[in-house]
Amino acid sequence: MRALDIAGTGMQAQQTNVEVISNNIANMTTTGFKRRRAEFQDLIYQNLRRVGSNSSDTGTIVPAGAQVGLGVKTAAIYRINEQGNLAQTSNSLDIAIQGNGYFQVTLPSGDTAYTRDGTFSLSPTGEIVTADGYVVQPGITVPSNATAVTIDSSGEVQATIQGQPAPTLLGTLQLAVFPNESGLEAQGSNLFLATAASGNAVTGNPGAVGFGTTMQGFTETSNVNVVTEITDLITAQRAYEMNSKVITASNEMLSTLSNLR
Repeated sequence: MRALDIAGTGMQAQQTNVEVISNNIANMTTTGFKRRRAEFQDLIYQNLRRVGSNSSDTGTIVPAGAQVGLGVKTAAIYRINEQGNLAQTSNSLDIAIQGNGYFQVTLPSGDTAYTRDGTFSLSPTGEIVTADGYVVQPGITVPSNATAVTIDSSGEVQATIQGQPAPTLLGTLQLAVFPNESGLEAQGSNLFLATAASGNAVTGNPGAVGFGTTMQGFTETSNVNVVTEITDLITAQRAYEMNSKVITASNEMLSTLSNLR
């Protein structure tokens, strides 16, 4: 019975759907998190009667044919890159991106990772780093005698030095954008790596054409909508139940056949 296998693929698909939704809900308070959405495709079809084939020696054509679908498969899990809300933290090293772009982070391996999580701190040497201690490019160091740090919307980092009336420019944070943000490979810890699907990073200053701006003292919240996720969860649960009922019905039909004498 093909129905058993077909319903099995349906249950597996909805299990994946629930796993994606549960990950979204689990990260509803994760800074800079972008919700995911599972997309599905139908599997191959078995031709019982091929459409367009000849139905007689006189050249008549089968107008519709007979194809039986063999189930469903997971095609992709997309990242929805819409802007999250901005939450004020009043921490001078918390930076949110309003618009397009990612902060660039140097990993211990020397590779460059990308993140929307702007909860930064200072290293023991005064460099601006992530929560894991990774240096935020281009590697700006705040002097130990700085009394205040200011970061404007264009990414310029300035420090007020004790005894100096004018602030000192320390450097400018740059952002990276990609032709296809959904092609970035998630690494965990709010970090992404560029891939062949994302295209090469294009860097620029915040506020330039095509780049977002930076906001000091704010962080970007997750863009997960709890109402939407719960609604999708109920839908996925019902779809899972209906596929299980198909398996139950197929089993009862097989039981009827096995009891024939």
